[in-house]
Amino acid sequence: MKPLEERIAKQVKSIPRSGIRDFFELVQGRDDVISLGVGEPDFCAPWHIREAAIFSLEQGHTSYTSNLGLLSLRECISKYVTKQFDVTYDPKTEILVTVGVSEALDLVCRALLNPGDEVIYHEPCYVSYNPSIALAYGVAVPVQTKVEDNFVLKAEDVAAKITDKTRILMLNFPTNPTGAVEPVEELEKIAKLVIENDLLVVSDEIYSELLYNGDGGFERGEHVSIASLPGMKERTILLHGFSKAFAMTGFRLGYSCAPHVLTEAMMKIHQYSMLCAPIMSQNAAIEALKHGEEEMEKMRRAYARRRNLVLKRFEEMGVPCFAPGGAFYMFPDIRKFGLSSSEFALRLLEEENVAVVPGNAFGEAGEGCVRACYATSYEKLEVALDRIASFVSRL
Repeated sequence: MKPLEERIAKQVKSIPRSGIRDFFELVQGRDDVISLGVGEPDFCAPWHIREAAIFSLEQGHTSYTSNLGLLSLRECISKYVTKQFDVTYDPKTEILVTVGVSEALDLVCRALLNPGDEVIYHEPCYVSYNPSIALAYGVAVPVQTKVEDNFVLKAEDVAAKITDKTRILMLNFPTNPTGAVEPVEELEKIAKLVIENDLLVVSDEIYSELLYNGDGGFERGEHVSIASLPGMKERTILLHGFSKAFAMTGFRLGYSCAPHVLTEAMMKIHQYSMLCAPIMSQNAAIEALKHGEEEMEKMRRAYARRRNLVLKRFEEMGVPCFAPGGAFYMFPDIRKFGLSSSEFALRLLEEENVAVVPGNAFGEAGEGCVRACYATSYEKLEVALDRIASFVSRL
């Protein structure tokens, strides 16, 4: 019998395990560890959203929905996206409800890439981008962003990577793991470049509600979607969902907004794989979009307070870290200590029982930094930061 290892598909063999999950498994079952690792809100989904899911079950709503998702939800999404992103999509033909944004990302890659097509994306980045491209037989082409530039993606760096095989530019702002926000003037240059080279854009904007302005972050900053810029709606697939801003990670619900032709192509794959997102989650999402803004803002302000604490403490420790404009991550630069990202994270875990994620889990450009997620309680953050201060003082 041929060894089972030889029966694994080549594209699956080529992708690594998630660096986040590998590190997360090290802390499982350890009650003494404070985890600043996994990027998940520590808040429960607001009660009225949970009640909507329960009421959906009590009413006997346990069936399939349309492959595209409940029309009532798509109508709510259309109104929300118009308000949030300043771009409008037809709820009947241009919105697809997916099982999390992760499924939407997979659908985009499988629907639009032929073998050998190139996808440009910026690193450090969310761990799924490169594997999603590879699993669709595409070629991942990273553009490194730098801590010295506050991880801003430069149009000139994108231009240097474009070839006759380039098909898609993949963006994520605010960015996981850095919290970087792209300046509008740079986004406009990138949009011009995309149009000149006839590219498509996949824009993952899952953290768009979690923005912090420059005066301490308590007032919400302004988000600009590349889809709202002139000439970009027709060539952009906008990805968004409910996990981060509404603390609905376990509901596994996302959506894509795109021209009808692209939405139809994605739906073809979705109907044969997932069929539809869970109806209970969809009904909960309707409640979130209709009545969730107040609770969402309370959570955002709590993150802003934590962000300010972490920034202040890293500054006091002498650990360089730029002020993130969005999301709920800090990406401090630890190169001065002479340790790799993995060495720093492992020693911090072993010596002080604090878990952070090595920056190289997010691509080569992340080496020399670690990701600390501040979506945990203020009190736990204070303890974790005391432990980190003790650790770096010894280094």
